[in-house]
Amino acid sequence: MRPAADRVAELLGHFLPGPLPVRVRAWDGSRAGPADAPLVVLRSPGALRRLLWQPGELGLAEAYVTGDLDVEGDLADALARAGRTVRDRPAVRPRPAGLAAAAALAVGLGAAGPPPRRPDGRARLTGPLHSASRDRAAISHHYDLSNEFYALLLDETMAYSCAYWTRPGDPAYTLADAQRDKLELICRKLGLRAGDRMLDVGCGWGSLSVHAAREHKARVTAVTLSRAQRDFVAERAVREGVADLVDVRLEHWRHIDGGGYDAAAAVEMGEHVGDAEYPGFAAKLHGVLRPEGRLLVQQMSRGARAPGGGAFIETYIAPDMHMRPVGRTVDMLEEAGLEVRSTESLREHYTATIDAWRATLEHRWGEVEALVGRTTGRVWRLYLAGASLAFSEHRMGVDQILAVRTARDGASAMPATPAGWYAGVSPS
Repeated sequence: MRPAADRVAELLGHFLPGPLPVRVRAWDGSRAGPADAPLVVLRSPGALRRLLWQPGELGLAEAYVTGDLDVEGDLADALARAGRTVRDRPAVRPRPAGLAAAAALAVGLGAAGPPPRRPDGRARLTGPLHSASRDRAAISHHYDLSNEFYALLLDETMAYSCAYWTRPGDPAYTLADAQRDKLELICRKLGLRAGDRMLDVGCGWGSLSVHAAREHKARVTAVTLSRAQRDFVAERAVREGVADLVDVRLEHWRHIDGGGYDAAAAVEMGEHVGDAEYPGFAAKLHGVLRPEGRLLVQQMSRGARAPGGGAFIETYIAPDMHMRPVGRTVDMLEEAGLEVRSTESLREHYTATIDAWRATLEHRWGEVEALVGRTTGRVWRLYLAGASLAFSEHRMGVDQILAVRTARDGASAMPATPAGWYAGVSPS
């Protein structure tokens, strides 16, 4: 009988033009494909069965997270090399005879059979899209994995968003330093002063809220939909001595009441709002600010001709997330009455941030498996590798957008130049 790897290569050849973009090692130990290509390990015919039942990104992802398929070496590098090869080739549509031959190969390889069991961890949401209850469930799926897991993955700031790397290449400069530089940059763009009232929408584990209170003596209202985060931030504010300045609430953005805030921030929260709902979100942010109050939105975007998160991320990581080109977000903020004063791309900063998280995940892999299990760990390994690649290849971006609610006479109280934002926090 022919080696399994040779038959796998022939099967894939019916759908992929040219030579294999990867080197394959099959379950019988045989190999096929270019010697210098990333090595993909097929541990059983189950990997092929998953692809037959669910062709495309999600089938490949589930084959990986279950361990039916593995990659030797750096996962992001393998995804990049294989992806470039496939994208550079024209698509192939097999003729009926080719499909029949492919089906015969699949049967011979043991790939035919009933649909495989789906791995644990899929989001299971119900109810109208972006209703308060469904949004709460979507946020819980991602952020309530456990505070202990995020404490393991992140640095001591507990900032789960793009950092701002002002000293790249300096071995003494850590992810925590870059996150603190990001938090300080946001506070400076917002022009925070002692006693200012600030709204932190989607506060995460409180990194910005606590920094604004501790370093700038701002009075912060922090809002989250995650009970685990709400409890963490409340305890953190006490632990860090700012409980009198930080009020954390379990609340949907639609239900935020009051106004007169001097500043508001939404750091990588707007992606969860939804496209149809974003104009209402922008109007809410405009409404809570006093005249001359400032808004800082840090938000992920997608390229004009690129997809957003994709089927895997939307199924396993961040359901109901929506991203758009940054210009469209700017349009909606201005349509709500805000004046956009600055946009700053942090795209390369996110690659560096995610790669730091990836390094931690691998270094602490034993702890990850013990805490959340092997399947969830592999979901996160694939998620972070793919996200790093998406930012480095400009399929996704992330931007800081600074806006102001001008007074009736047009006054903004903005500084003449942004020089003060970067004093000691220099853009790289």
